[in-house]
Amino acid sequence: MSQTAKTRVLTGITTTGTPHLGNYVGAIKPAIEASQDPNVQSFYFLADYHALIKCQDPKRVQESRLEIAATWLALGLDTDNAIFYRQSDIAEIPELMWMLSCVCAKGLMNRAHAYKAAVAENEEAGDQDPDKGITMGLFGYPVLMAADILMFNANKVPVGRDQIQHIEMARDIAGRFNHLFKGQYFVQPEAVVDEKGEVLKGLDGRKMSKSYNNTIPLFSSEKKLQKLVRKIKTNSLEPGEPKDPDTCTLFQIFSAFASNEEAAALREQYVAGIGWGDAKNEVFDYLNAHLSAPRERYNALMEDPAHIEAVLQKGAERAREEAAITMDRLRSAVGLGRFV
Repeated sequence: MSQTAKTRVLTGITTTGTPHLGNYVGAIKPAIEASQDPNVQSFYFLADYHALIKCQDPKRVQESRLEIAATWLALGLDTDNAIFYRQSDIAEIPELMWMLSCVCAKGLMNRAHAYKAAVAENEEAGDQDPDKGITMGLFGYPVLMAADILMFNANKVPVGRDQIQHIEMARDIAGRFNHLFKGQYFVQPEAVVDEKGEVLKGLDGRKMSKSYNNTIPLFSSEKKLQKLVRKIKTNSLEPGEPKDPDTCTLFQIFSAFASNEEAAALREQYVAGIGWGDAKNEVFDYLNAHLSAPRERYNALMEDPAHIEAVLQKGAERAREEAAITMDRLRSAVGLGRFV
């Protein structure tokens, strides 16, 4: 089948933490649905090179890779249809990153949100060097992300709203490469943002993020899940007083998992003045029922790393078959082809 016959969808998750509800809603759930669609060629990868930018704890990176692989498999990733691999198993990706770095304007990277935020933090702290503590990994990681996407000429990349800029950068870099080397080597990827799974809020009402330590791990034990749901920040309105579901973290988390009808039913209870204790019990019961079967599969997979390794090796072989052909073509395009 030709490359253009199927829509290509690519998703990666950085392997620095334990998968949480925000990861599931924002990336894993839509990705798994796409993996089961015969009209879509899905690429899923553990973004373990990306992990090294923020995490220099080898044990954590190794654990996280296993947890994330087990999570995707437990939730029903179709590894026959989809190509599931570790980024670090595809040697062609850093090679492509270097080629793209050589056509990418530094000014484009200066505008990257993560880099600008790190510079702003240094300036606020009064550091004389605005680049203090900023590595080339942090500065150039949109180029690595572009290599992930362009290596497999992905048409669509499901991302959170905060990642749209990186897809635009990948488009810029692809266009620049095509222009300089006079060919259609790369397609222009599109960001796909699931509006319903907008950025999920965490326990404290801020974006659910490992860096804020406000996450709800996807496969917490039943007891731990209940404890975390009870910790979700709510306001001081009493039972009987109407509550606004649209500004409530608890309601947002519930509706990210629930059907439209189920969310509408809870919305009515908010308007009728449901107490926060009852609302939290309802959300816990719903999440627990929703996650109990995949939680069992996850725990079984975590006990069998050899099975996970075999699945990833098979995926890496499929990914490398294509990556090798792509890189041969690109090496010739830039003048690095074989002499004979």
